[in-house]
Amino acid sequence: MDKILEGLVSSSHSVPVKKAIVKKVVEAAEKEVTAEQCQALYTLTTRLIFLGEDAFQKQVGFQVLEAYARYHRADFELFFSKDFVLGLLQQGYGPLDRKDPAMVNYIHGCLRLLISCPSVLDIFSIIQTEILRMVCERPEPALCARLATMLSDFIQCIPREKTAILFCQQLVRTIGYFHCPASQERELREYVDQVTKVSTLLQNIWKAEPVTLLPSLQEVFAIISSTDPSFDPSIALASLVQHIPLQMITVLIKSLTTDQNVKDTSMTQALCRMIDWLSWPLAHHVEMWVIALLKGLAAVQKFTILIDVTLLKIELVFNRLWYPIVRQGALVVLSHMLLSFQHSPEAFHLVVPHIVDLVQSLKHDGLPTSKAFLLHFTELVHCMMYQYSGFPDLYDDILEAIKELPGPGEEKIKLVLNQSAWTSQSNSFASGLLRLPGKSETGKTGLINLGNTCYMNSIIQTLFSATDFRRHVLSLCLNDATANTLMKKLQLLFTFLSHTQRAAYAPRVFFEASRPPWFNAGSQQDCSEYLRFLLDRLHEEEKTIQVLMTAKPNVSPGNGPSDNTGGETSAEDARVSPVAPVEGKSEGNDERTLIERMFGGRLSTGIRCMTCNSVSEKEEPFTDLSLAFCPSSLLQNEGPCQGAVNGGSEAPEIGPSPKPVTTSTTSVHFVPGSSEPPLSVPDLVDYFLAPEILDKENAYFCQKCGSLQRAERGMRVVAAPEYLILTLLRFSYDAKCHVRRKILDNVTIPPLMRLPVHAPPPKHSSPSSSPPSSTLQVDSPESSENLAKKLKPSQREEEETGLEGDNGMAGGESEVGVWPAAQFVPYVLSSVVMHSGMSSESGHYYSYGRNLNGADGAQHHLANPLALGEESGNGQTEPIALTCSGATHPKQEVEVYGGQAAGDWLLFNDSRVTFTSLGSVQNVTNRFPKDTAYVLIYRKQDVTRGQNSTGGVTANGMRLGSEPPLQKELMDAVTKDNKLFLQVREGGVRSYSVVNEELQCRE
Repeated sequence: MDKILEGLVSSSHSVPVKKAIVKKVVEAAEKEVTAEQCQALYTLTTRLIFLGEDAFQKQVGFQVLEAYARYHRADFELFFSKDFVLGLLQQGYGPLDRKDPAMVNYIHGCLRLLISCPSVLDIFSIIQTEILRMVCERPEPALCARLATMLSDFIQCIPREKTAILFCQQLVRTIGYFHCPASQERELREYVDQVTKVSTLLQNIWKAEPVTLLPSLQEVFAIISSTDPSFDPSIALASLVQHIPLQMITVLIKSLTTDQNVKDTSMTQALCRMIDWLSWPLAHHVEMWVIALLKGLAAVQKFTILIDVTLLKIELVFNRLWYPIVRQGALVVLSHMLLSFQHSPEAFHLVVPHIVDLVQSLKHDGLPTSKAFLLHFTELVHCMMYQYSGFPDLYDDILEAIKELPGPGEEKIKLVLNQSAWTSQSNSFASGLLRLPGKSETGKTGLINLGNTCYMNSIIQTLFSATDFRRHVLSLCLNDATANTLMKKLQLLFTFLSHTQRAAYAPRVFFEASRPPWFNAGSQQDCSEYLRFLLDRLHEEEKTIQVLMTAKPNVSPGNGPSDNTGGETSAEDARVSPVAPVEGKSEGNDERTLIERMFGGRLSTGIRCMTCNSVSEKEEPFTDLSLAFCPSSLLQNEGPCQGAVNGGSEAPEIGPSPKPVTTSTTSVHFVPGSSEPPLSVPDLVDYFLAPEILDKENAYFCQKCGSLQRAERGMRVVAAPEYLILTLLRFSYDAKCHVRRKILDNVTIPPLMRLPVHAPPPKHSSPSSSPPSSTLQVDSPESSENLAKKLKPSQREEEETGLEGDNGMAGGESEVGVWPAAQFVPYVLSSVVMHSGMSSESGHYYSYGRNLNGADGAQHHLANPLALGEESGNGQTEPIALTCSGATHPKQEVEVYGGQAAGDWLLFNDSRVTFTSLGSVQNVTNRFPKDTAYVLIYRKQDVTRGQNSTGGVTANGMRLGSEPPLQKELMDAVTKDNKLFLQVREGGVRSYSVVNEELQCRE
């Protein structure tokens, strides 16, 4: 029989003939065969199974072996002994290695034939031992899958009790070493199938012996938390997650996050690798475990881990959205990561560049589930853009891509944002910059948000963009008496913004020194209030130092007189500010402070009694003009009290539109909701300067009349500042609802503006006249808000006023006092601070600033001064209205900006600095209705300035051709920091947080 079989498999017969012969051989198994023949036949068929030349020979071997073993069980039991099995598992068969999957496949088939024989128990015992050894040798997925199949059929071969725990742990670790080098779909499917068989085996063991589950999970965590750089665990471990009971999630996560032995680096690695599991195609519940761990870490305030992992993995999670098989789980994790990471827009902005492409793909991929998925995804995008408003350059394309899709309402957005938020103010700075990004293409340095400090960052960047002011600050020679002053800290901050190698700088020291005492750290504040406080502090500080410097150097304040020998301060030196520029004293021994010279102007306020025509006048300084919206504009916000702020075109029209309100100096009609062009900045300046009637409860007490009288009050600018700061009073108090509302009206921002400036009228000898104020006054929010309540006279009132005066003055004679004709001072836009949000208690500030490599607007001469209402060639002023006006014609813009196009402007948004354009500045509110201009700075355009012989431009006693040279101590500070920064970027041992601490200590 054996000769026939051997000849069969090696003959040249056709396949049908071979199959017929094999059938006869199998049928012959029922006949009597000697023991020797059976052993020889078993040996021959085993050799065919292992060493057959093709699949047919292997199949013949299995068929014959199975037939004869079934009818001659005792002979087969002698052949398939425990020693034979041990030899196969430890040595292999002939040239075949013991790790060949064919070994396990052969043993599996033979066990089926011996299942009822007593000797099989010994074989089970041997396999229990050998199977543990094999798993410890980290077999490949194919062999593990064969083992899993065999053990699933013969659970008696699975190790028991303590060895069962060890077996599960080793099998988990073996899965961690799996890898799939294949790239073809068939091979990938086969690999996934192999992993699934192994994970199913573990599931069966955990069910049969629950004691093995926890040690197995501990092994999983030990693998994924490994910090060994040479070991990267396989994502095949994700196949185990679906077999873990969901009720264990809370207990296990709490145990991990509260374990003091688990280091933060290990937890970070574990979380990163769990997020990687989202790529495993057949895993279920991975997203639940990832989110549970994220929440667990937030509960124990491990914010550093959450920040690092989010920034590292957010793009990978987003990329999973492209694959339908893992899309849903990835969206769940992405949503949680973004909605919880609410202290900074950095995570969201990492995925912003990819959103439009994904939206377009989902719109056209044709899958039935894509439409519903797209709605959920765009809802998330709307929530994030609402949370991190103020990035028009980033969101423009996104809004265009999703404009046809329904978006959530504001209430739903707020509800979604409040569900998952965790907050990290103390740890976000040190951890968020571990990547140390390089500077953007602008080459400019941003400012790190220290926790709702955008109000400060926007103001600093705005002041830094005021070129003359910045250069004067950098040029100050601050002596020992000013070492700890706020001006010194501002000088150091400007130095770093000018010369640091960092993409963003953390102004922590300046923040602590400049924060108003009533501002709570970590909470949102008003940037205009901060600006007023900052300028007032700098002004008062310099005035104090001037007083101290006038004393003798060897005399301390309050120590009494001493001799006059040595160290005296001359009268001339006493008149010079102690913060004078390095180049020398200020022009003409100007005793004004730097703040007064740069931002100080003067207003004259006159009140004329309409009974006796006596006039009371008072002149006082200002650093900014607080521009109120006219009352008719405020009427838009009347109506039911709501949490959201209504304003602009978003407010519903209730009842008839209010009548237009006009002033005596302008023909602009303030009609909200009409088709009229929107208000412009000059309109608001005109409204600010327009006369108002004091009557009834606001009547004026006239000293000459000795009683309350109807009066007219007017203001005139009598000294124009170098930098004109304009604050738009967008936050008004709603007495009915007891809330502060935001006025969302769009205001046109002209690049050029003319400010009417009057020479002061002759001094009146009237006893009611008040002397000019001698101190620098800064408008408070309260006084600014009162401006919104002043009512301008209507045309009818003006007509009545003209008839009531004793002298019957008309036209210009009816104005307060006798004023010369106004001279129109041209101003060019320098920077704009935007507020993005719906209320004064929340939102975000960012700023636009001119991109200046040389001087600021002083270098851009007006090609046609008459375009701004200057004097004509005959010395006469052009007959234009005595109102502030703006130039918006493209031709005029080209004249002023020297023909520069895109890139003339920069958008400063905390640490992010990008190129933008004047058009973007002017159109941002049209595209993003809740992003409105709040603080504007205009630079005075001096048309008398010219080029000197060397080609430089001089102004205010300072050459503006280039940045001033740094003083040695400033240069040393920035040089040391740049060295530390480069060390970290080049792989230095110190972390960024350590470097920053050193820097802050030096400051």
